Amino acid sequence: MTDQNSTEALFTRIDDLECKLAFQEQTIDELNDALSQQQLLITKMQDQMKFVVGKVKNMDGSNLADASEETPPPHY
Repeated sequence: MTDQNSTEALFTRIDDLECKLAFQEQTIDELNDALSQQQLLITKMQDQMKFVVGKVKNMDGSNLADASEETPPPHY
């Protein structure tokens, strides 16, 4: 009886380990998917930042008036 009990205990432990392994594999897959989505988002945001920086660098300062040309604020 002891051999049968120990064999059953081993099979139970193996089943538990297989379940844990399956959950870990699922978690790894989910984390990999999330990481891939985040990397795509980061790449998109980097492209947008490059675009904005390029726009700012190419802005013409002539749209702004000199301080001497500005009308004084209404409270003066």
